[in-house]
Amino acid sequence: MGYWDLTEGTDCVQKTWITAKMGTALGLVGSAYHIVAFQPESALAAVQRATNATVTMATMGAIFGMATCLSAQAREAPDDPLNYFIGGCASGIFLGARTHNAMTGTSACLGLGTLAFFTKVGKMEGWKLAGPPKL
Repeated sequence: MGYWDLTEGTDCVQKTWITAKMGTALGLVGSAYHIVAFQPESALAAVQRATNATVTMATMGAIFGMATCLSAQAREAPDDPLNYFIGGCASGIFLGARTHNAMTGTSACLGLGTLAFFTKVGKMEGWKLAGPPKL
């Protein structure tokens, strides 16, 4: 069962688990590319770098899933794209706290919140980024 298969505002634990797994996968892929592009000095440094990035992305995914679901429940508006903005913003705030930088948190809040908002709007309205070629 995927993220979009679950009803909005219900089964918050399952949604959080799914988004945490997605964040973990993105963190692993991103850290692998980072390790290849910027060679660490030792294997221990590579493991530390990969763990740091993966745990951060997994946590951001979990925060997004939980904040989105809880805001849908609290606001009693399950299909409102604002719930996704709240979840993305909460993830961005965590990133700012993680980096000890308020500007990073503010920028990430606005950026991730806006991205999540338009992802939900696009899903609701059936937007397609790519489709089959027109022949």
